Amino acid sequence: MKARVHVMLKNGVLDPQGEAVRHALGSLGFDGVEGVRQGKIIELDLADGTSEDMISEMCEKLLANTVIESYRVEVL
Repeated sequence: MKARVHVMLKNGVLDPQGEAVRHALGSLGFDGVEGVRQGKIIELDLADGTSEDMISEMCEKLLANTVIESYRVEVL
C-alpha cells in the first residue's frame, strides 16, 4: 500500500522559499507570478491494511509541524 502526504505552510505563515522562487521567476522574465507557496510531498510504502488514522498520527508526530503546516493524506 502506498500513501502520499502533501504538506504546506498554513495561510499567513511567511514562506521565504516561496518568495525566493517568485523573485527568481520574475528575474527570468515570468512577470505574471504574484505569489508562490512551496511545500513538500512525502511518499510512504506501507503494509497493507495500514489505517488512515495511523498515517495521520505519523503526520501529527513527525511528518508535519502542525503549528505552522497543514497536511493532506492521499492513499494510492
